[in-house]
Amino acid sequence: MADKIIVTQVRSAINKPKDQKDTLVALGCKKLNRPVEKTASPQVLGMIHKVKHLVKVEKA
Repeated sequence: MADKIIVTQVRSAINKPKDQKDTLVALGCKKLNRPVEKTASPQVLGMIHKVKHLVKVEKA
């Protein structure tokens, strides 16, 4: 079974570049401190790496 991870946005995207805002939307982060469960695929891990300063990642 694929690994699951929980992504939680902990910092605001205000005054961040548009590509980082778009990455948060693609990850499904809509509001601060709302967890989203994702499958740990290479694509998702790359998106998390791009916004690692805005999110907290935990293993599900």
